[in-house]
Amino acid sequence: MSSAYNANGDNGDPGSTEGELNEWKHRAPYRVHDKAEHFNVRYEGSCHCGKVKYQLSREKPLDAKYCHCTTCQKIHGAPFQWAAIFHKEDINFTHGHHDLGWYESSEKTCVHKLPCKVSCAYCRTPIMDEGRNMILLFPTLIDFKDPADRKNFEISCHMFYPRRVLDIPDGKPKWTGINDQSDLIEDSPQEAINELKRKRHEEEEEQKKKDQKS
Repeated sequence: MSSAYNANGDNGDPGSTEGELNEWKHRAPYRVHDKAEHFNVRYEGSCHCGKVKYQLSREKPLDAKYCHCTTCQKIHGAPFQWAAIFHKEDINFTHGHHDLGWYESSEKTCVHKLPCKVSCAYCRTPIMDEGRNMILLFPTLIDFKDPADRKNFEISCHMFYPRRVLDIPDGKPKWTGINDQSDLIEDSPQEAINELKRKRHEEEEEQKKKDQKS
């Protein structure tokens, strides 16, 4: 078995599921060895060329957001990234297991190293961001059969909004960085701002109690 990384980013042997370098193919979200006969199909998605196709079983994502960071802007070639969070077990790839490419942005390497960005190695459509525990899918790849289905993917907030290239006055919470770990700004609803202040006040009071005990 060769240990060299392939040009399409598959750091395993094409067509093989055996060996240490192919271990990722046996785990969610890829499951190339699993026919998933009992997988409850709720949605279907694909890349632009159709080589990569997948199914989703969850009706609503765990969360959905617009990310305005410069990395998302550059990689997607768009003003922002529309991302929906799912468990890795919520997706089932039906085509193109060996037509995927990887990109790990911090080290800028094309190997399957988490967290990493996953794309079709043929048409280069971004498929998802794979984290250590979750995946971020891009709803524009999903074939929505009904407007109500698309509404299930409505965003809860904006992240890295100060880096935006266009204003989106939609009344959604707008964070300076990662949601719940940064500050709310501008168009954010007042109730969201008040809730953030309440949480942070509670955290400060809790920390004071811990400091007094120590």
